Amino acid sequence: MARKKTGNKKEVVTVPEVEVKSEETAADLAEEIAVAAVEEAAEEEPAEEPERSEVIFGNEIRKGQVKKARKSRAKFQKKFGDDSDTEYGAYIEENPYIGDILGVKNIVVRAKEDSHSKLSEEASKSGTCHSERSEESPKSGTCHSERSEESPCKEQETFDLEKGLIVGNIRMGFGHYRISMAIASAAHSMGYTPYWMDLNSYPETTATKVISSQNDLYSLGSRISQKSKVFNKLVWEPVNYEGFRQLSYNASDQENAKLMAPVFRDIPKEMPLIATHVWPAQAALHAGMKNVVNAIPDNWPMALHLAEGSIHTVQTHYAYQGYRMLNGMQKNDLLQPMPEDSLFYTGHYVDHELVSNIEADCDARIRRKEEGQPMRFLLTIGGAGAQGEIFKSIIQSLMPDIRAKKVALYVNVGDYQAVWDKLVSEIRGLSRVSRTHFNDWEATKQFAEKALTGRVVGVHAFSHQNIFEAVYATNLLMRSADVLVTKPSELSFYPVPKLFIQRVGGHEQWGAIHSAEIGDGTLELRYIPRVLQAVRLFLEDGVTLRDMCENIKRNKAMGTYDGAYKAVELAMNR
Repeated sequence: MARKKTGNKKEVVTVPEVEVKSEETAADLAEEIAVAAVEEAAEEEPAEEPERSEVIFGNEIRKGQVKKARKSRAKFQKKFGDDSDTEYGAYIEENPYIGDILGVKNIVVRAKEDSHSKLSEEASKSGTCHSERSEESPKSGTCHSERSEESPCKEQETFDLEKGLIVGNIRMGFGHYRISMAIASAAHSMGYTPYWMDLNSYPETTATKVISSQNDLYSLGSRISQKSKVFNKLVWEPVNYEGFRQLSYNASDQENAKLMAPVFRDIPKEMPLIATHVWPAQAALHAGMKNVVNAIPDNWPMALHLAEGSIHTVQTHYAYQGYRMLNGMQKNDLLQPMPEDSLFYTGHYVDHELVSNIEADCDARIRRKEEGQPMRFLLTIGGAGAQGEIFKSIIQSLMPDIRAKKVALYVNVGDYQAVWDKLVSEIRGLSRVSRTHFNDWEATKQFAEKALTGRVVGVHAFSHQNIFEAVYATNLLMRSADVLVTKPSELSFYPVPKLFIQRVGGHEQWGAIHSAEIGDGTLELRYIPRVLQAVRLFLEDGVTLRDMCENIKRNKAMGTYDGAYKAVELAMNR
């Protein structure tokens, strides 16, 4: 019961578990009550083991940090709602963009009542009917059924519990999508069926609302960091380098991931899942998924990527050591290490189509160089659209070589066509030597195929509003490109000669360092004059390109690029 004290002292209102001064705002009061409710629920829930936000691999998180983590969940819960009681169905649909290439099928998640009404409406228009999964086979979730003359309802495809593999990801930039494509490609080549589950593609769910808000914030920070040296130095670099490295950050993610767990309600719990971002891994574990592989993307070890209960895979031995010891993840504290059966080195996550053609593609690069054909530079923009100014300087410097047919450019601006429009408006004569391939996926695929054996001149610009096409266009163009120009992101690990421009976030520099050490890419070149110097080296000397191509072939022989295959093996053989 509430009580009041009056007199000279400040008025105090007492509610269960919370004391709030009368000067505090109603919003603050609501947030404190929400936090108290989260903590009370955590105390009431009987648990044999501590919460994942309280203890990580035997390392206790400070109580103040746990409270802060729960406050973060309460904030998102208050803003976006709690759909833990919503009955979501999981539905399998064809992927019309990369399904034919990678064998991918989409998992669509939506409330069952909404799904029933939508499917009924579709049925009335198309002559199909849809039925829910019966009690006899509940493991496959909800299914769709087609009407036929022989049977009133003929069931469509359900989850393949023997050969199926879920690739869990989120649209946050392009990197996690690209790694997912590598996993799907490897799985498809090994005879498995990859199911694409993007937690940022279900707009009615709390999961997508939380992820979208975080994605918008991260993209904004990435773009600001490229325009403001002060912001980059004081905010962005420290957050991406040391902030994400700490166990306390993982505690917050573990709490927030509970809000994402409901999307897994209708997914068969024994289905293997490879997550290419930690949130799907954490959410799947909170939802009771039993076979989760957490494919860690970066070379710089960060607690951000931990999902205890899953198998963690890393692409480099450097990352393996850092994660095994949880090095620096609670400042200078000596932490309990990760168990040996929770962490595996696999090598780089790369598409089967690229790995299987490494020798042929590298030999073609060397041959074009020897024959004096135009050198092909592939400039690819990241998911935050932050490299426009660097692209401008590179293209301007190469305009004489493009006109002289010494250089050809592929410029993939992803789903940021405005970046290309800006380049055309600012670089004199660019439009006259360019051909655009915008939002025509079939034409893009045909160009990439012909470029493997044909001659390419001029500038070819690519832009696709569909996210699958925007990302995968780079993968298609990579095979016929001589040099990939990119920030040291997930592309650091791909088997193509690479020229690394300035990073976006301190953690990315370690991708360039690894690439330079194994000989398939340059150092990170943070200043435009050095970028242009490296461009001239590729163009004018006889060593740089050939050396990287030979190193790539040697790396393949050692299994360096087999990470996607090995991650799939870990998931399917548990």
